[in-house]
Amino acid sequence: MALTPFTQRLLDASRTTFRDAARVSFDLFKVMVPVLITVKILKEFDLVQYLAVPLAPFMTMMGLPAELGLAWATAIALNIYSGLAVYVSLLPDLAPLTVGQATIMATITLFAHNMILELKVAERCGVNLWVQAAIRMAAALCCGVLMHMLFAGWESFQAPATLLFKAPSGNPSLGAWAWSETVNLFWIFVIILTLMGLMRVLQFLRVVAALNAVLAPVLWLMGIGRAAATITVVGVMLGLSYGGGLIIHEAKSGRVGQRDLFASLSLMGMAHALIEDTLLMTLIGANFLGTFWIRLAFAMLATALVVKIYDLVLRRRKAAL
Repeated sequence: MALTPFTQRLLDASRTTFRDAARVSFDLFKVMVPVLITVKILKEFDLVQYLAVPLAPFMTMMGLPAELGLAWATAIALNIYSGLAVYVSLLPDLAPLTVGQATIMATITLFAHNMILELKVAERCGVNLWVQAAIRMAAALCCGVLMHMLFAGWESFQAPATLLFKAPSGNPSLGAWAWSETVNLFWIFVIILTLMGLMRVLQFLRVVAALNAVLAPVLWLMGIGRAAATITVVGVMLGLSYGGGLIIHEAKSGRVGQRDLFASLSLMGMAHALIEDTLLMTLIGANFLGTFWIRLAFAMLATALVVKIYDLVLRRRKAAL
Protein backbone atom coordinates (compact mmCIF):
# COMPACT_ATOMS: atom_id res chain seq x y z
CA MET A 1 0.00 0.00 0.00
CA ALA A 2 1.45 3.34 -1.08
CA LEU A 3 1.93 5.97 1.56
CA THR A 4 0.38 9.38 1.17
CA PRO A 5 2.84 12.30 0.74
CA PHE A 6 2.00 13.58 4.23
CA THR A 7 2.58 10.14 5.80
CA GLN A 8 5.85 9.75 3.93
CA ARG A 9 7.07 13.16 5.12
CA LEU A 10 6.06 12.30 8.67
CA LEU A 11 7.90 8.97 8.48
CA ASP A 12 11.02 10.63 7.06
CA ALA A 13 10.92 13.32 9.74
CA SER A 14 10.57 10.66 12.46
CA ARG A 15 13.55 8.71 11.12
CA THR A 16 15.66 11.87 10.91
CA THR A 17 14.68 12.91 14.43
CA PHE A 18 15.52 9.48 15.85
CA ARG A 19 18.86 9.43 14.01
CA ASP A 20 19.71 12.95 15.24
CA ALA A 21 18.68 12.10 18.80
CA ALA A 22 20.85 8.95 18.75
CA ARG A 23 23.85 10.91 17.46
CA VAL A 24 23.37 13.73 19.98
CA SER A 25 22.89 11.27 22.85
CA PHE A 26 26.07 9.44 21.86
CA ASP A 27 28.00 12.73 21.90
CA LEU A 28 26.56 13.54 25.33
CA PHE A 29 27.21 10.06 26.73
CA LYS A 30 30.86 10.28 25.64
CA VAL A 31 31.09 13.13 28.13
CA MET A 32 28.82 11.70 30.81
CA VAL A 33 30.07 8.13 31.19
CA PRO A 34 33.73 8.97 32.08
CA VAL A 35 32.48 11.70 34.42
CA LEU A 36 30.04 9.33 36.15
CA ILE A 37 32.87 6.85 36.72
CA THR A 38 35.15 9.61 38.08
CA VAL A 39 32.44 10.81 40.45
CA LYS A 40 31.85 7.25 41.67
CA ILE A 41 35.56 6.89 42.45
CA LEU A 42 35.56 10.20 44.36
CA LYS A 43 32.60 9.00 46.40
CA GLU A 44 33.90 5.49 47.08
CA PHE A 45 37.29 6.71 48.30
CA ASP A 46 35.77 9.56 50.33
CA LEU A 47 37.85 12.17 48.52
CA VAL A 48 35.17 14.87 48.52
CA GLN A 49 36.00 15.85 52.12
CA TYR A 50 39.22 17.44 50.90
CA LEU A 51 37.25 19.76 48.63
CA ALA A 52 35.39 21.11 51.66
CA VAL A 53 38.46 22.49 53.46
CA PRO A 54 38.88 25.68 51.39
CA LEU A 55 35.12 26.36 51.54
CA ALA A 56 34.95 26.70 55.35
CA PRO A 57 35.84 30.43 55.59
CA PHE A 58 33.41 31.28 52.79
CA MET A 59 30.59 29.45 54.57
CA THR A 60 31.18 31.68 57.62
CA MET A 61 31.06 34.80 55.42
CA MET A 62 27.62 33.70 54.25
CA GLY A 63 26.36 33.21 57.80
CA LEU A 64 26.47 29.41 57.60
CA PRO A 65 28.22 26.88 59.85
CA ALA A 66 31.66 26.02 58.46
CA GLU A 67 30.77 22.32 58.68
CA LEU A 68 28.21 22.73 55.89
CA GLY A 69 31.13 23.24 53.51
CA LEU A 70 31.24 19.44 53.26
CA ALA A 71 27.61 19.32 52.09
CA TRP A 72 28.25 21.99 49.46
CA ALA A 73 31.49 20.36 48.31
CA THR A 74 29.59 17.09 47.88
CA ALA A 75 26.94 18.82 45.76
CA ILE A 76 29.63 20.58 43.70
CA ALA A 77 31.50 17.36 42.94
CA LEU A 78 28.56 14.94 42.80
CA ASN A 79 24.97 16.22 42.63
CA ILE A 80 22.26 17.98 44.61
CA TYR A 81 20.84 14.79 46.14
CA SER A 82 24.24 13.69 47.47
CA GLY A 83 24.81 17.18 48.86
CA LEU A 84 21.43 17.14 50.60
CA ALA A 85 22.16 13.70 52.06
CA VAL A 86 25.36 15.04 53.64
CA TYR A 87 23.49 18.18 54.75
CA VAL A 88 20.89 16.08 56.59
CA SER A 89 23.57 13.96 58.25
CA LEU A 90 25.36 17.07 59.57
CA LEU A 91 22.29 18.81 61.05
CA PRO A 92 22.09 16.88 64.37
CA ASP A 93 25.52 18.24 65.36
CA LEU A 94 24.69 21.86 64.47
CA ALA A 95 22.56 24.57 66.05
CA PRO A 96 19.08 24.72 64.48
CA LEU A 97 19.22 26.56 61.17
CA THR A 98 16.87 29.39 60.25
CA VAL A 99 14.83 29.63 57.06
CA GLY A 100 17.28 32.31 55.93
CA GLN A 101 20.28 30.02 56.40
CA ALA A 102 18.51 27.15 54.64
CA THR A 103 17.62 29.51 51.76
CA ILE A 104 21.24 30.68 51.44
CA MET A 105 22.50 27.07 51.53
CA ALA A 106 19.94 26.08 48.91
CA THR A 107 20.78 29.01 46.64
CA ILE A 108 24.55 28.50 46.61
CA THR A 109 23.98 24.79 45.99
CA LEU A 110 21.75 25.60 43.02
CA PHE A 111 24.41 27.94 41.62
CA ALA A 112 27.19 25.36 41.94
CA HIS A 113 26.39 21.64 41.83
CA ASN A 114 27.22 18.63 39.64
CA MET A 115 29.98 20.78 38.17
CA ILE A 116 32.27 17.99 37.00
CA LEU A 117 29.60 16.83 34.56
CA GLU A 118 27.97 20.15 33.72
CA LEU A 119 31.28 21.90 33.03
CA LYS A 120 32.30 19.11 30.65
CA VAL A 121 29.02 19.63 28.78
CA ALA A 122 29.78 23.36 28.56
CA GLU A 123 33.30 22.61 27.34
CA ARG A 124 31.88 20.28 24.68
CA CYS A 125 29.90 23.28 23.42
CA GLY A 126 33.12 25.21 22.90
CA VAL A 127 33.39 27.46 25.97
CA ASN A 128 36.24 27.49 28.47
CA LEU A 129 35.61 25.07 31.33
CA TRP A 130 37.63 27.01 33.92
CA VAL A 131 36.02 30.32 33.08
CA GLN A 132 32.56 28.77 33.55
CA ALA A 133 33.68 27.22 36.86
CA ALA A 134 34.93 30.61 38.08
CA ILE A 135 31.70 32.33 37.04
CA ARG A 136 29.49 29.83 38.88
CA MET A 137 31.57 29.76 42.06
CA ALA A 138 31.94 33.54 42.17
CA ALA A 139 28.21 34.00 41.58
CA ALA A 140 27.35 31.53 44.35
CA LEU A 141 29.67 33.18 46.88
CA CYS A 142 28.66 36.76 46.02
CA CYS A 143 24.96 35.93 46.05
CA GLY A 144 25.32 34.01 49.33
CA VAL A 145 27.07 36.93 51.06
CA LEU A 146 24.53 39.39 49.65
CA MET A 147 21.61 37.27 50.87
CA HIS A 148 23.17 36.97 54.34
CA MET A 149 23.53 40.77 54.57
CA LEU A 150 20.00 41.26 53.25
CA PHE A 151 18.37 38.78 55.63
CA ALA A 152 20.35 40.05 58.62
CA GLY A 153 19.62 43.70 57.82
CA TRP A 154 15.90 43.14 57.36
CA GLU A 155 15.75 40.52 60.13
CA SER A 156 13.78 38.29 57.76
CA PHE A 157 13.49 34.50 57.45
CA GLN A 158 14.55 34.04 61.07
CA ALA A 159 12.08 31.24 61.87
CA PRO A 160 13.50 27.72 62.30
CA ALA A 161 13.82 25.80 59.03
CA THR A 162 11.58 22.76 58.64
CA LEU A 163 13.38 19.71 57.29
CA LEU A 164 11.33 17.38 55.06
CA PHE A 165 14.16 15.74 53.11
CA LYS A 166 15.18 12.17 54.03
CA ALA A 167 18.53 10.87 52.91
CA PRO A 168 18.48 7.54 51.05
CA SER A 169 19.72 4.69 53.22
CA GLY A 170 22.61 2.41 52.38
CA ASN A 171 25.28 2.44 49.69
CA PRO A 172 24.28 0.57 46.50
CA SER A 173 26.55 -2.17 45.18
CA LEU A 174 28.64 -1.54 42.09
CA GLY A 175 26.23 -3.59 39.98
CA ALA A 176 23.18 -1.75 41.31
CA TRP A 177 24.91 1.60 40.70
CA ALA A 178 25.82 0.61 37.12
CA TRP A 179 22.26 -0.52 36.39
CA SER A 180 20.79 2.66 37.90
CA GLU A 181 23.08 4.87 35.79
CA THR A 182 22.26 2.84 32.65
CA VAL A 183 18.54 3.40 33.25
CA ASN A 184 19.23 7.11 33.78
CA LEU A 185 21.11 7.28 30.47
CA PHE A 186 18.22 5.57 28.70
CA TRP A 187 15.75 8.11 30.05
CA ILE A 188 18.07 10.94 29.07
CA PHE A 189 17.95 9.56 25.49
CA VAL A 190 14.15 9.43 25.67
CA ILE A 191 14.05 13.05 26.87
CA ILE A 192 16.44 14.17 24.11
CA LEU A 193 14.36 12.32 21.49
CA THR A 194 11.17 13.90 22.83
CA LEU A 195 12.76 17.35 22.90
CA MET A 196 14.04 17.10 19.35
CA GLY A 197 10.67 15.86 18.10
CA LEU A 198 8.92 18.66 19.97
CA MET A 199 11.36 21.20 18.55
CA ARG A 200 10.54 20.07 14.99
CA VAL A 201 6.82 20.39 15.65
CA LEU A 202 7.23 23.82 17.26
CA GLN A 203 9.42 25.00 14.39
CA PHE A 204 6.83 23.79 11.87
CA LEU A 205 4.10 25.64 13.77
CA ARG A 206 6.40 28.70 14.04
CA VAL A 207 6.05 28.65 17.82
CA VAL A 208 9.85 28.80 18.16
CA ALA A 209 9.97 31.98 16.08
CA ALA A 210 7.24 33.54 18.22
CA LEU A 211 8.98 32.48 21.44
CA ASN A 212 12.26 33.92 20.23
CA ALA A 213 10.56 37.19 19.37
CA VAL A 214 9.03 37.45 22.86
CA LEU A 215 12.24 36.57 24.69
CA ALA A 216 14.62 38.47 22.44
CA PRO A 217 14.42 41.81 24.33
CA VAL A 218 15.05 40.16 27.73
CA LEU A 219 17.90 38.03 26.43
CA TRP A 220 19.35 40.99 24.51
CA LEU A 221 19.74 42.87 27.81
CA MET A 222 21.98 40.02 28.98
CA GLY A 223 23.96 39.94 25.74
CA ILE A 224 22.29 36.78 24.38
CA GLY A 225 21.39 36.90 20.69
CA ARG A 226 18.17 35.65 19.09
CA ALA A 227 19.87 32.52 17.70
CA ALA A 228 20.56 31.23 21.22
CA ALA A 229 17.10 31.95 22.63
CA THR A 230 15.67 28.45 22.25
CA ILE A 231 18.59 26.53 23.74
CA THR A 232 18.75 29.06 26.57
CA VAL A 233 15.12 28.42 27.47
CA VAL A 234 15.66 24.64 27.28
CA GLY A 235 18.74 24.81 29.51
CA VAL A 236 17.15 27.17 32.03
CA MET A 237 14.02 25.05 32.36
CA LEU A 238 15.46 21.51 32.09
CA GLY A 239 19.08 21.82 33.17
CA LEU A 240 22.41 21.09 31.54
CA SER A 241 22.30 17.33 32.06
CA TYR A 242 18.94 16.77 30.33
CA GLY A 243 19.15 19.70 27.91
CA GLY A 244 22.84 19.11 27.25
CA GLY A 245 22.27 16.95 24.19
CA LEU A 246 20.18 19.59 22.46
CA ILE A 247 22.63 22.32 23.50
CA ILE A 248 25.61 20.38 22.10
CA HIS A 249 23.65 19.72 18.88
CA GLU A 250 22.90 23.43 18.40
CA ALA A 251 26.49 24.41 19.25
CA LYS A 252 27.90 21.99 16.66
CA SER A 253 25.40 23.08 14.01
CA GLY A 254 27.10 26.46 13.67
CA ARG A 255 23.81 28.32 13.97
CA VAL A 256 24.84 29.90 17.29
CA GLY A 257 27.89 32.17 17.46
CA GLN A 258 30.65 31.82 20.06
CA ARG A 259 29.62 34.96 21.94
CA ASP A 260 26.00 33.81 22.20
CA LEU A 261 27.14 30.36 23.35
CA PHE A 262 29.26 31.93 26.09
CA ALA A 263 26.42 34.18 27.24
CA SER A 264 23.80 31.43 27.05
CA LEU A 265 25.88 28.83 28.88
CA SER A 266 26.86 31.37 31.54
CA LEU A 267 23.20 32.04 32.30
CA MET A 268 22.32 28.33 32.13
CA GLY A 269 25.18 27.45 34.47
CA MET A 270 23.91 29.82 37.15
CA ALA A 271 20.19 29.27 36.63
CA HIS A 272 18.96 25.95 35.25
CA ALA A 273 16.23 23.44 36.13
CA LEU A 274 14.53 26.43 37.71
CA ILE A 275 11.30 24.74 38.81
CA GLU A 276 12.40 21.19 39.66
CA ASP A 277 15.56 22.04 41.62
CA THR A 278 13.99 25.00 43.41
CA LEU A 279 11.06 22.89 44.57
CA LEU A 280 13.50 20.25 45.78
CA MET A 281 15.18 22.81 48.02
CA THR A 282 11.93 23.55 49.86
CA LEU A 283 12.42 20.11 51.44
CA ILE A 284 15.26 21.49 53.57
CA GLY A 285 13.17 24.48 54.66
CA ALA A 286 14.36 26.99 52.04
CA ASN A 287 11.98 29.74 51.02
CA PHE A 288 10.86 29.11 47.41
CA LEU A 289 10.46 32.77 46.45
CA GLY A 290 13.84 33.69 47.92
CA THR A 291 15.60 30.79 46.24
CA PHE A 292 13.85 31.24 42.88
CA TRP A 293 13.70 35.02 42.38
CA ILE A 294 16.95 36.00 44.03
CA ARG A 295 18.85 33.31 42.15
CA LEU A 296 17.25 34.19 38.81
CA ALA A 297 17.69 37.96 39.20
CA PHE A 298 21.31 37.59 40.31
CA ALA A 299 22.05 35.16 37.46
CA MET A 300 20.62 37.58 34.90
CA LEU A 301 22.64 40.52 36.26
CA ALA A 302 25.78 38.40 36.51
CA THR A 303 25.34 37.20 32.92
CA ALA A 304 25.04 40.78 31.67
CA LEU A 305 28.24 41.65 33.58
CA VAL A 306 30.34 38.72 32.35
CA VAL A 307 29.22 39.33 28.76
CA LYS A 308 30.38 42.96 29.08
CA ILE A 309 33.74 41.68 30.32
CA TYR A 310 33.83 39.14 27.47
CA ASP A 311 33.25 41.91 24.92
CA LEU A 312 35.92 44.12 26.53
CA VAL A 313 38.52 41.32 26.47
CA LEU A 314 37.63 40.51 22.85
CA ARG A 315 38.01 44.16 21.79
CA ARG A 316 41.38 44.44 23.50
CA ARG A 317 42.60 41.26 21.83
CA LYS A 318 41.54 42.57 18.42
CA ALA A 319 43.21 45.93 19.11
CA ALA A 320 46.45 44.15 20.08
CA LEU A 321 46.60 42.26 16.77
